[in-house]
Amino acid sequence: MTNAGAMLDTYPQDRDGFDHDLLVACLDACFECAQTCSACADACLAEDMVADLRKCIRTNLDCADICATTGRILSRHTGYDANLSRSVLEACRTACKACGDECSQHADKHEHCRICADACRRCEQACEALLASMH
Repeated sequence: MTNAGAMLDTYPQDRDGFDHDLLVACLDACFECAQTCSACADACLAEDMVADLRKCIRTNLDCADICATTGRILSRHTGYDANLSRSVLEACRTACKACGDECSQHADKHEHCRICADACRRCEQACEALLASMH
């Protein structure tokens, strides 16, 4: 079990709104994607043709910030707000799709972009699954 799952299990009150396993999977995917996107942006900056990767770097950094924020918001359960949770999940899914699509365009030349695209796809799917469970 991850720390996300262990922490959810210690929450002293009932948690509303989320399937436990889907929430843990989404939290793990969000934090993994945030780290991967940050590392990919850094690797892009180290490439010789960095000018060709400007959009990728920007998309990586945006996605990293949104994923990290989504993970932090979904980790809080006191005063749960379903509308806010749904909005951040939708934003995260959108950012992950955009970043995954952008990194996929560079994946044949840059292994870090392939790894990042895969992490973005996993996070996008985890957000989608958690969103679907909320309806």
